[in-house]
Amino acid sequence: MTEPLGSVIPEDPDQQNDLFVRIFNSGDGALYDSMYTVDAISNISGSPLSAEARTTFFKEFLSIGPKINSKVLQTYTTGDTSLLIVDYELDIPEADGQITHMHGTCTDVLVRNADGQWRLAVDRPVPDQEHAA
Repeated sequence: MTEPLGSVIPEDPDQQNDLFVRIFNSGDGALYDSMYTVDAISNISGSPLSAEARTTFFKEFLSIGPKINSKVLQTYTTGDTSLLIVDYELDIPEADGQITHMHGTCTDVLVRNADGQWRLAVDRPVPDQEHAA
C-alpha cells in the first residue's frame, strides 16, 4: 500500500498523537483511515467497526467537521506493539448547529508493519460517564 503524504506515523508517541489530531481535524476520512491496519478495529462510532465499514464511517463522520484535541497520558511499547492512553476532547457539530462536547480517555494500540511503519490496530475511546450511552 502506498503511504499517503503526511501519514507516516512517527516513533515518538506525542508526535504520533499530534499527527492523529491534525489528520482527524482535516476532515479527510480516507486519509485518517489510512493510518489504520487493514484489519484494524475502531470504536470511534460507538461500536467496533473494521474494514470497509470503518472506512465508510470515517469518511462520513469526518465530513461533518468534528474537532478533536488530545494528550498522551501514558505509553507502553514492546517490540512492534505500542499502547497509548490518551485524554481527549471531541466537539461534534449537530444538524441544528449545536455542538456536542465529549471528553474521555482512549486506548490506542499501534503495531509496526513489515515496512517499519506504525499503524493503528485498535482504538477504544471511552467517554466520561455523562456521555456514555
